[in-house]
Amino acid sequence: MRLSGEYIFRNQQIISEEDRRLTISFHPPFCLILRVARRAECVSLGVPSGRKGRKLNNLTLFAGCVAIWSTTWFAITFQLGSVAAEVSVAWRFLLAGLLVAGWCRLRGVQLRLRAADHGALAILGLTMYSAAYICVYRAEEHLASGLVAVGFSAAPLLAMFGMRLFFGQPLTVRMAAGSLFGIAGIVLVFWPEFARLSQSNGTAQGAILTLLAVLGSVFGGLLAHRNHQRGLHGVAAMAWSMGYGGLFALLISLALGRQIAIGTTPAYLLSLAYLAFVGTVAAFAAWLTLLGRIGPARASYVGVMVPVVALLISTAFENLAWHLLMIAGMLVSIAGNVLVLGDPRRQAAGAPAAPELQTKTPVGN
Repeated sequence: MRLSGEYIFRNQQIISEEDRRLTISFHPPFCLILRVARRAECVSLGVPSGRKGRKLNNLTLFAGCVAIWSTTWFAITFQLGSVAAEVSVAWRFLLAGLLVAGWCRLRGVQLRLRAADHGALAILGLTMYSAAYICVYRAEEHLASGLVAVGFSAAPLLAMFGMRLFFGQPLTVRMAAGSLFGIAGIVLVFWPEFARLSQSNGTAQGAILTLLAVLGSVFGGLLAHRNHQRGLHGVAAMAWSMGYGGLFALLISLALGRQIAIGTTPAYLLSLAYLAFVGTVAAFAAWLTLLGRIGPARASYVGVMVPVVALLISTAFENLAWHLLMIAGMLVSIAGNVLVLGDPRRQAAGAPAAPELQTKTPVGN
C-alpha cells in the first residue's frame, strides 16, 4: 500500500523515504523518535501528517517545542538533592522505556530482538542514556541549568565531524565554519566561568562534566548511526535502549554506593513525570507534526531558540548573571547554527538538527 508523500507500509510499520535520508548528523536518537512519532501520527490519522484533523497551528507547535525543551534543563534541578543523580537518571529512563514499550504493546509492535541486537542497544543505552545524562545531572549540581544547556548544544556540532571521520558523510565548508562558530560561541559564554576555576572547584567540575556529557552523547550518536545502518532502529529499539540506559544507571548507583530511593515530594515526582513523558513523548510528537508541515530546514530553528530560552529561565529562577561575553557568545553560537541550518546540502539531505540539544536535545534533555 502506498500513500502520497512517499510513505510505505512495511511489516506493519510506516517508513518514509525522507526518514531513510536522515543522516543523523545532529542527534541519532532524535531522528529515531521522529520515526516513532510520525508512524503514530499516520496510524491515528490514516494519512501523512498535516492533511487532516489539524488542531494546533504551526506557531503553537513551534512555541510548544521550544517551551518544553527549554524547561527540561530546569526541570532536572528538581531531581537533585535528596536522591542521587545516578538514581534519578535510572528512574527517568526506566519509566521512559516502559512508556515506549507500553505503546509498542498497544500498537502491536514486536519487541523481540536478536541477542546481538540487545548487545548493541545495551552499549547505546550505557553511553547515551546512562553516562551522558548522569554527567548532565551532576553538572547541574555545579552550574546553572541554562549554562549546561548551552554547553550541551556543542554535541550536534561535534557529531558532524564524527560522522565525517567515521562514516564519510559530506561536510561542506559552510557546515564546518558554522560548527566552529557555534563552538567558539559556547566557549565565550563559559569564559567568565573558566576565569573563576581557581576560586571554585565546583565550577571546574561542572565544566568537565558538561564536556563529558557532550562526548558521551556524540559517541552514543555514532553508535546509533551504526545500528541504523545494520537495520537496528524503530520503536522497539528505542524502548530497549532506554530501558538498558536506566538499568546501567541503576548498576552505577549500586557500584558507587548510592542509596536506592525515590523522592516523594510533589516537585520530584512531577518533574520526573514531566521529563519522562512530556519532555520525550509529547514534545517529539509536536516536533514531528511541525516537521511534516514546514519541513526540517525551518523546523530545526527550534534548536536555535532552546539554549537562549534556557538561559532566560536560569536568569529568572537560578539568579544567573548575564555579562557581555555571554551575550556575544550566544550571538556567535546562533550565527553558527544558522550557517549550518542554511547549508543547501544539509537541507537536501533532509537531516534535522536536534533542538535538545539539544538536549533535551531538542536541545532538550
